[in-house]
Amino acid sequence: MNKPASINGARFRRVLGNYPTGVCVVTALETDGSPVGLTIGSFTSVSLDPTLVAFFADKRSSTWAQIQNIGRFCVNVLSDDQVEICRNFSQRGGEKFFGLPYRFSPNGSPVLEGVVAWIDCDLQEVYEAGDHDMAIGAVVELDTPEEAEASEPLIFFQGKFCRLQAID
Repeated sequence: MNKPASINGARFRRVLGNYPTGVCVVTALETDGSPVGLTIGSFTSVSLDPTLVAFFADKRSSTWAQIQNIGRFCVNVLSDDQVEICRNFSQRGGEKFFGLPYRFSPNGSPVLEGVVAWIDCDLQEVYEAGDHDMAIGAVVELDTPEEAEASEPLIFFQGKFCRLQAID
């Protein structure tokens, strides 16, 4: 399926940038004990029974390839004071976890300190979706840390990081 010539990547991003998204870091732990992670802006719930979630990852990402091989992951929902963490995990390579406090989820994946929520999953399915893969995770545990109850999620809207503001 080909896209119309008038729909280029820049226009597509500009228009879809008007849809606000939460920002998450997907983490996992290699068999050698090395943590890996990447930033995603495409996280969603899929099903209540069974409990399933999904996110989309760039097929070219070496970190995504590692997470696929590991077969389990934790979605860390970033708070609005974690912009630098988001940027750090968006970069290719580097020591993304250097100096970053985290603990381990029941499934063994890193849970970043200060997140508003975390969702621990087994990788259930991966579907090809253009230049991305759609990952379906079976939820094995999840929580909202007590300290996060006063926090707000990090939002990405129109190419900028934003804070959530209630209107009623």
